[in-house]
Amino acid sequence: MQQPTPRIGFVPVARTTFDMALAEEVTRLAHQQLAAAGFHVVGPAEPVTTADAAQSLLHYLDNDNMLDAVVLLQATFADSGIALEVGRALAVPLLLWAVPEEHTGGRLRLNSLCGINLAAHALRRAGRRYYHIFAAPGDAAVTRRLDALARAAQARRMLRGMRVGRLGERPGGFETCDYDQDVLREHFGLEVVPIALGEAFGAARGADSAEVAVVRAKLAQQVAELDSVDRKAADGTLGVYWALKRFAARDNLQGLAVRCWPEFFTELGCAACGALSLLTDDQIPCSCEADVNGTITQIILQGVSGEPSFGTDLVSLDSERDALVLWHCGLAPLSMADPEVIPTATVHSNRRLPLLMQFPLKPGTVTVARLSAATGNLRLVVGRGEMLRAPMSFSGTSGLVRFERPAAAVLDTILSEGLEHHVALTYGDHIDALLALADLLNLPALRL
Repeated sequence: MQQPTPRIGFVPVARTTFDMALAEEVTRLAHQQLAAAGFHVVGPAEPVTTADAAQSLLHYLDNDNMLDAVVLLQATFADSGIALEVGRALAVPLLLWAVPEEHTGGRLRLNSLCGINLAAHALRRAGRRYYHIFAAPGDAAVTRRLDALARAAQARRMLRGMRVGRLGERPGGFETCDYDQDVLREHFGLEVVPIALGEAFGAARGADSAEVAVVRAKLAQQVAELDSVDRKAADGTLGVYWALKRFAARDNLQGLAVRCWPEFFTELGCAACGALSLLTDDQIPCSCEADVNGTITQIILQGVSGEPSFGTDLVSLDSERDALVLWHCGLAPLSMADPEVIPTATVHSNRRLPLLMQFPLKPGTVTVARLSAATGNLRLVVGRGEMLRAPMSFSGTSGLVRFERPAAAVLDTILSEGLEHHVALTYGDHIDALLALADLLNLPALRL
């Protein structure tokens, strides 16, 4: 999934009593930096110095319904008036940017930092959330901060109006998969759409055999040993994929939380896992055990990364490698397979029915998250780590993650906090975007 180019409102302000030549240079360089970083910059490359010009720019920005964030560049000192107008007019993340200047012993040419100090005070008193940075044009910290804010804003917008399908009820004794529709609607503006297992099973049994054959032929190019597992059962899993993909299109579902056992095995005669793997690679994130909050976490991770996400269990501690083992039966997206290993088709380790995907997860930086209700209120749990190249710890899909803190300390946090047994991961470092999103949604954040 290609992420949309962030649209950034740019409001550079200055007072003509300061060094306007330097202010104009600073503004031009800042504008160039944002454009070169890949942002779509909406706003002038020269400072705004009058109230009329500021009002005209704000009116123009207010009519842009797709802004992801706005930057107030304090090219020189200015009072808080424009900052307050920006904060009131634009309901997107606001970054106050002040620039340093040389300590010459002579004239204070810009006094930029004092300007955002006034702005911060006024915005704080007005109850308007803002962010700040003190850095010269060209400093990569600016674009990193702005990218995180923009991606968080895009994720927040994506969540509003989202629909998540819940296929069946969560298993008994799996309180970790509980959810509260009212709370989800309040925080995210999303709806959970129930789908009966019987309806899904009927659709899977009636799947178009020719289209299932096409899916099977494609899958045979991606995994080994597909012909070694029971064909009828494997095609049943592919029929589930066919059916659920159509349910997602029919009901405008952005993700699915699926009760994957025991009925898939006992009534349909196949595993759900392989279907969920394929759907997740199609960027329709799926969790097992009807874990709605788990699916929402996967959707969030996909939204900030542009890549598939995987819902998994934490099952062991590898003390020698200071890593935790993340594992699931076989529903990880094939795009996460270690490129040095050919994924294989396999059967469920307990139920002995196909179709599941088996492989070790590829090495690389990962971001781990969980939308948790362990305290009774929602919070966002986030962590960063490195997926190590290693043989599979257990059959199915598994990987070794070395977190920033010692593995034993991370495990202690998870158990002490009573967190859910499912976490989600995606590749890349997306911690800053997730923390910004938690802030925008008024969710407490917990670092692993």
